[in-house]
Amino acid sequence: MKRKKGDKLPRDFYLRDALTVARDLLGKILVHRTPQGILKGKIVEVEAYMGKQDAAAHSCKVRSPRTEVQYGVGGFAYIYLIYGMYYCMNIVSNREEIPEVVLLRALEPLEGLEQMQQRRNVRRQQDLCNGPGKLCSAMDIHKAHYGIDLCGDEVYLEEGDPVTGQKIGVSKRINIDYAGEAKDYEWRFFLKGNPYVSGYRKTK
Repeated sequence: MKRKKGDKLPRDFYLRDALTVARDLLGKILVHRTPQGILKGKIVEVEAYMGKQDAAAHSCKVRSPRTEVQYGVGGFAYIYLIYGMYYCMNIVSNREEIPEVVLLRALEPLEGLEQMQQRRNVRRQQDLCNGPGKLCSAMDIHKAHYGIDLCGDEVYLEEGDPVTGQKIGVSKRINIDYAGEAKDYEWRFFLKGNPYVSGYRKTK
């Protein structure tokens, strides 16, 4: 059955490879129902991480408690901490024992802007969610959301406006120079011309 705008994404959306899911996530709406109100943002930038074949992926070498959620079915959140202070949200994709994820890199804020601004202590809307750590802070997503089911009712994704291929930009991923040849894989996808995309490699 064809989904309409505002419909929650079903499990089968996530049960595909991360490159396919990553492209299809553009234009979808991330929702967090908090005690203070509903927060929403349109996904405008993502990166795919392809498990064992991808030297930049956390699951490339060793299976660990940190990455365990990636080995389950798609549609769950993989949350991790960077620089000891910023959380990043990834969406687990594909089927069991295939540890692939999509990193959410930027959102266009849609609802709950006042709460986002208070959490981020910035006024410009373009600065609220234009980076993976920023969007988690604005959307109040943190370690307690590790492993949360995105088909549930707290943190989930909704259908947005259609995004055609002509609107999708492609580039290398950001800040993975340690990853050998994988640093050159063009597995970052973003909405061309969107002012909420993070500050690097926007225009390719």
